[in-house]
Amino acid sequence: MDTLRVACIQMNSTDQVAVNLLRAGELLERAAGQGARLTLLPENFAFMGIDDAAKHRVAESEKDSHVLAFLAEHAAKLGMAVIGGSVLLREEGGDKLRNTSVAFSRSGERLAAYDKMHLFDADVSGEAYRESDLIRAGDTPKMTNIEGWNVGMSICYDLRFPELYQHYSAQGCHVLTVPSAFTVPTGKAHWKPLLRARAIENQCYVLAAGQWGTHPGGRRTWGHSMIVSPWGEVLESKKEGDAVLIADMSCSVLESIRHQFPVLSHRRDIEGQVSKE
Repeated sequence: MDTLRVACIQMNSTDQVAVNLLRAGELLERAAGQGARLTLLPENFAFMGIDDAAKHRVAESEKDSHVLAFLAEHAAKLGMAVIGGSVLLREEGGDKLRNTSVAFSRSGERLAAYDKMHLFDADVSGEAYRESDLIRAGDTPKMTNIEGWNVGMSICYDLRFPELYQHYSAQGCHVLTVPSAFTVPTGKAHWKPLLRARAIENQCYVLAAGQWGTHPGGRRTWGHSMIVSPWGEVLESKKEGDAVLIADMSCSVLESIRHQFPVLSHRRDIEGQVSKE
């Protein structure tokens, strides 16, 4: 378990699923060719349209999703664990969709599915975002074991809620995954400090795979995918352009940091203990 080579894929996805899957497949093959044993794709890697009706059309049930089949097939073919950043999934009888990150083992076995818990309802630089109009929020954190490493799953806007990641680290997490499609204004202001903070305060590796550039409908995303160490060092990053970021995670480095700075064992439960005078 001591060393695990990981990859983050950065993409500029379109509103054409077939085109996106072709590109994702090429980038997954590149990651495997560089020795990655775990690769993370960005949020909405298979579809980045802005029309809600189109999102409903491309969404499939988890059981029948050809996007999930694509991920399982590539994981097995390449012998590499794959986390499909996020995929739009339909629920039977529901009028909303799920924004779901799904992890597959190197044999193509489905390991875990995490539904985005915090939905992006915000007004940013004159643009209104209301993710909750389309997506049903998840309510359950998901951690899975990949190649001996405990991986805590999240998606994009979740990054702003440290209690989710504190929950993971309290459960023995080693790696936090943050597939994203950050806006340019929020990415420029907050992306890097938030990622480094989550790594430092939880003493975990952070894998952050992002969308970049201009997408159909004019939406622009920040890119700047990165891999961050438990010490808060940015091991690899890419400002823009389709890319495969590669880094080696070291269990001995992680354990050394946690031994020297045992902050996880120093945490105090202060809920309900605030004194007002």
